[in-house]
Amino acid sequence: MASTDELTAQHQAQHRIEELKTLLQKASYEYYVLDAPTMPDAVYDQLYRELQELEAAHPQWITPDSPTQRVGEKPATRFASVRHNIPLYSLENAFDLQDFANWQERWRRVVPQMETFDYVCELKIDGNALALTYENGILVRGATRGDGITGEEITQNVRTIRSIPLRLNLDPAPPLVEVRGEAFLGLDVFRQINREREQAGEALFANPRNATAGTLRQLDARVVAKRQLDFFAYTIHIVGAKAQDSEAAEDQDAQIEQLQLLATSPTPSISPTSVTSSTPPFPLPHTQWEALELLQSIGFKVNPNRQLCRSLTEVEDYYNRWSTERLELPYMTDGVVVKLNSFGLQNQLGFTQKFPRWAIALKYPAEEAPTIVERISVNVGRTGAVTPLAELRPVQLAGTTVSRATLHNADRVAELDIRIGDTVIVRKAGEIIPEVLRVLPELRPAGAQPFQMPTHCPECGTQLEREVGEAVTRCINASCPAILRRSLLHWASRDALDIRGLGERWIEQFVDQGLLHSVADIYDLTVEQLLTVERMGQKSAQNLVEAIAQSKTQPWPRVLYGLGIRHVGSVNAQTLADQFPTAEALAAATPAEIEAVYGIGAEIAQSVHDWFRVPANQTLIERLQAAGVQLAAATPHRPAAQPLAGKTFVITGTLPSLKRDEAKNLIQEAGGKVASSVSAKTDYVVVGAEAGSKLAKAEALGISQLSEAQLLELLHQASVSDTPDP
Repeated sequence: MASTDELTAQHQAQHRIEELKTLLQKASYEYYVLDAPTMPDAVYDQLYRELQELEAAHPQWITPDSPTQRVGEKPATRFASVRHNIPLYSLENAFDLQDFANWQERWRRVVPQMETFDYVCELKIDGNALALTYENGILVRGATRGDGITGEEITQNVRTIRSIPLRLNLDPAPPLVEVRGEAFLGLDVFRQINREREQAGEALFANPRNATAGTLRQLDARVVAKRQLDFFAYTIHIVGAKAQDSEAAEDQDAQIEQLQLLATSPTPSISPTSVTSSTPPFPLPHTQWEALELLQSIGFKVNPNRQLCRSLTEVEDYYNRWSTERLELPYMTDGVVVKLNSFGLQNQLGFTQKFPRWAIALKYPAEEAPTIVERISVNVGRTGAVTPLAELRPVQLAGTTVSRATLHNADRVAELDIRIGDTVIVRKAGEIIPEVLRVLPELRPAGAQPFQMPTHCPECGTQLEREVGEAVTRCINASCPAILRRSLLHWASRDALDIRGLGERWIEQFVDQGLLHSVADIYDLTVEQLLTVERMGQKSAQNLVEAIAQSKTQPWPRVLYGLGIRHVGSVNAQTLADQFPTAEALAAATPAEIEAVYGIGAEIAQSVHDWFRVPANQTLIERLQAAGVQLAAATPHRPAAQPLAGKTFVITGTLPSLKRDEAKNLIQEAGGKVASSVSAKTDYVVVGAEAGSKLAKAEALGISQLSEAQLLELLHQASVSDTPDP
């Protein structure tokens, strides 16, 4: 039986956990929703770690609304199909202001006595609809729209979206709250994702909506968290709160009736009993405008560009204003959602079989335009990928001039049956990537011949290859001038070695004049050589040589990324460099050892292993090392004493407060070695949550196991003792 002191300590710990959760939730709301943070990052991190430590010591008090539970550690195997508590109706579309006027005329025939009314206009975000369920203020389910009746349950992924609260700012909270909104990717994040996919040789997302959909359906929530999805809420249904007037009571009754009809869903823990329970008085919103203000007050982000409009003219003004201003927004929007403001009027109008009668999506004209294909060329990338391009008669799209559009690959060329002279419809996919949408064969000039992908590289003449199951055609000649130019440009890019001044124009001239045959040749360039290049002056030459020398100080992860290994983007390069601190270690690793690194799949592992087996690449590494380029992680400062010298550790699972790299650094600073796999030579296995096969192997070999707390105690004892054993 616990003593009085123990009970007091437990009570204090529980109280502190609740206090920390409240503080961190408030800080997240200010940061992600209000965009007005008051808590410094360092303070947030300190409080977050304290909460992790308390929850690790008292796991019985870990709740779903804790900030530590945003990212699930175990990938899902599949998504379950769930029935929505309230259907997610799609919206009827209006494609111009006349369509909108016709919509108003239709609904007014249903309630001809209505004389005064107003609208709420919200920008239509180009993302993916989500349905969020809160029980007693705690997020219990997140689901995709699906067909509007059933969707996929993706709660683990929804928890990673920082602008979605895990706990509502309501006390007391109604038994059941349903929130609807749009998940989306900001344009800067979308562009970064596509840059990384391009660097890794992966297919690009066509637009932010597709990228959002692909992200939400990731089975590993940690991948979702890295992509930084955002969310705008636009609808709320509150059930179980006592209404304070007759109009709100009608709203509540309608919501309860809808939920009771659909409460037979087997997945959520919602039941008709919980739905009809009551709480102390809670003011339900009467209008859409009040609902949006309520959503923001209880922890959600709502679109700041919403507007309450008192007339059709004000709606038209709003629509016209945002037709151009939307191009300056940091996210995609393709129209305006117009809703009748009054919930009472909404209830009177009801729904058709497909749409609500009280709302409509007023769409902007698609950014598409006709133009003529003047030429079809192919571009050879740094990985040898040969991409067909349509060279177009210049056309204006989304405020920019487009003269080239990707045709992706040979399959897409065949599907379009595109020919020189064709009139085509082009668009900016996601208003970012120009692409050919379709061909207008009725306008095709006589005698136009189908385009055939080349059989040999247009740069070096090498026969092109296309692996079975791949859509990409490649040049496999590592000495191809096009591959060389792209490789040099990639090496000098900002995310790699960041050699200022070494741009595409100079690289083409250096290659043409025979000054550069590989990346390593960059470090042999002299001012005298550069002065032989046309239009290269003394000052420019001196600056470039200095920039090249400065690039030698770039850290090992950037160098690894700069090597341009297929499928290895900047993120994967950092991950690999963390596990393999030298080029020598990575070159010696087997595919299985590389794949064992979290976040590295079999395809990446094999690609890295194969790259280091190529003799020309081995020579490149030797030359870079001789030039002084950083092919190893910086050696950390080590204390004079090395109390863990000779001891080998393996870390498995997720530790309560330390990141794996932090634990690794602590061990290494004390002289210990951290290995990636368990063997008979392993002295300790540091075990965290969701430990896998490494733990099982350690148990079979009888290797000592340490928790995070025991590891920290071992390090403490080692620091004050000459003997490292506890």
